[in-house]
Amino acid sequence: MDYTLLSSPLQGFTDFRFRNAQNKIFGGIDTFYSPYIRLNGKLVIKPSYERDLLPENNLGLEVIPQVITNDADEFLFVAKYVRELGYKELNWNLGCPYPMVTKSGMGSGLICQTEKINHILERAHSESDILVSMKMRLGYENTEEILNVLPILDQYPLKNIAIHARIGKQLYNGGVNLDAFQRCIENTKHKLYYNGDITSVAKFHEMQERFPSIDHWMIGRGLIADPFLPSMIKNNTSEYPTNKMELFRAFHDTLYAIYSESLSGQTHILLKMYHLWEYFSTTFSNPHKVLKQIKKAKSIRNYDTAVASIFKNE
Repeated sequence: MDYTLLSSPLQGFTDFRFRNAQNKIFGGIDTFYSPYIRLNGKLVIKPSYERDLLPENNLGLEVIPQVITNDADEFLFVAKYVRELGYKELNWNLGCPYPMVTKSGMGSGLICQTEKINHILERAHSESDILVSMKMRLGYENTEEILNVLPILDQYPLKNIAIHARIGKQLYNGGVNLDAFQRCIENTKHKLYYNGDITSVAKFHEMQERFPSIDHWMIGRGLIADPFLPSMIKNNTSEYPTNKMELFRAFHDTLYAIYSESLSGQTHILLKMYHLWEYFSTTFSNPHKVLKQIKKAKSIRNYDTAVASIFKNE
C-alpha cells in the first residue's frame, strides 16, 4: 500500500530552518506542516511567522501552513494571508494540549465547543476559497468530545482530519488510545491521518497493521529525536547508515550555525540547542549523560567542547 509521511508541526522546533536541514540531510518526509500562526486578537502577522512561510525559505518543500484560533475573523485573516503567499490549504489546529493554549479555548481546548467550530467552518467555507484541513486530538477531557464534533465536520468539504490519538490533558504522557482512533474511523466520512508515537520502523509497521485503511502517517516528536526515521521507514529498514554519526553531526552543525545567526545572544542560542538536545540525546547510547553535558555548558565555548566530546565518545 502506498503511503505518505508527514511532519507534525511542533512549536519551537519544526520551523523552516529545521525543515530544510532535515530534508537535505535525511529526507523521507513528503509534506511538512508549519508551526501554527497565533494572532491573539490582533490582525497582524508577526515577522517570525512571515519568515517561516515565505516561499523562498521553503524551496523544494511541500509545506502546509497552520493556524490556531477560536475566532472566525482571525481564521479568515490568516487564510487570506497564506493564499496571497500562494498556499492553497490552511490547517486548523484543534490539537495543541498545552494549558496556556487550552485555557484560552483554543487547540484541544476548543474540541468540546461544537457550535463555535461550526460557526468558524461555516464562515471559512462561505467567505474564503482556502482548502481547510484539521489537526486534532481525541478531545481534551475525554474521547467522547471528538465523536460529538465529527458530525459537524462531516458537513464541510474538509481535505482531511489528522488525529493525534491522545486527549489534550494527557499532554504527551501515557499511551495513545488506538481503540478511540478506530472509533473515529468508524464515525466520519472524512479521510483521517494518524499521528502519535511513531518512533521506530517497527512501531510504524505495527500501526499500519492496526489501521490498514490509513495511508497518511504523521510523525512529530519522533522526527526530532530521530531525523533518520522517515527515510528508514521509506526504505523499510531498521538499520542506520554506517555514517550515522557523521550525518547527525552535519545536521546538528547546520542547525547550530543557522540559529547562531538568527538568534541574539548566547543565552538564546544555548537554550534553543538545549531544547533540541532533549530530543537529540535519545539517539546516543547514554542519553542522560549527554543531556547533562549540554545542560552544564553555560557558554558557547563550553557548548562547543561538550558537543565535540559527545560525538567523539559515541
